[in-house]
Amino acid sequence: MKKSMIFTGIFFLSIILPTSLFALPGIDIEAAVGGWKQSPTGDLSYVSGGEIGIDDTLDFENDLKYDDQTSVTGRFILELPVVPNIYLMAAPAEFDGDGIKDMEFSFGDNDFHADVPFYSKVTLNQYDIGLYYGIPLLQTATLNKLNIDLGVNARILDIKGELKQDESNLSESESATLLVPMLFLAAQFRPIERFAVEAEGRGISIGGNTVLSVIARLKVKIVGPAFAAAGYRYDSIDIDEDDVKLDTSIGGPFFEAGVQF
Repeated sequence: MKKSMIFTGIFFLSIILPTSLFALPGIDIEAAVGGWKQSPTGDLSYVSGGEIGIDDTLDFENDLKYDDQTSVTGRFILELPVVPNIYLMAAPAEFDGDGIKDMEFSFGDNDFHADVPFYSKVTLNQYDIGLYYGIPLLQTATLNKLNIDLGVNARILDIKGELKQDESNLSESESATLLVPMLFLAAQFRPIERFAVEAEGRGISIGGNTVLSVIARLKVKIVGPAFAAAGYRYDSIDIDEDDVKLDTSIGGPFFEAGVQF
């Protein structure tokens, strides 16, 4: 939890820094905050030092009874001359609920009883740090209507799973922080000055772990540098690290407001 708060604090501090500090020739800034409605599917398992049995897999919907949640998100883009542009993004997620499973299952070092209610919480915070370049001269050739960005992205996955069965006096928790290197591809199409269609993709499949993220966004300038945007974000995360196996997807619409200089 402390680690998540530090990451989130650093990120949002970068968003609220006075923009006048960056008001230099050749430097562009975009900052936005919003809300993302997250619909989780998939499953989680954690067996300390042993084989994961079929009964040890906990389904988000059927076993853990997780519902949709809305979380605050934010992003900050700093475009610089010559050196790579910088893209920071934060997307916290937390799901909890009272579940039940009709068979005994293992989680961590404990065997939880069948047909006995339990409480669980899964925290999955995602923080992105991207470096990218736009394709040279593409904006000039298309009269500033089309731009394509290519680069690399580092995603910090801050994961924690907690499970407690009060009637059986059992509880277990496990956390992990992973740094995942990813490729980054983005495109922006602006048919008119006040309206833009944007798409972003981040992904990697390496060492049996696969992390993919796709964002589509419609953006409208309101007044001056201010804009409003709406879109859809879909994340797919399939990781198997340190006795923790997580195979989940989180998708849903989002809305945001921001400024662009």
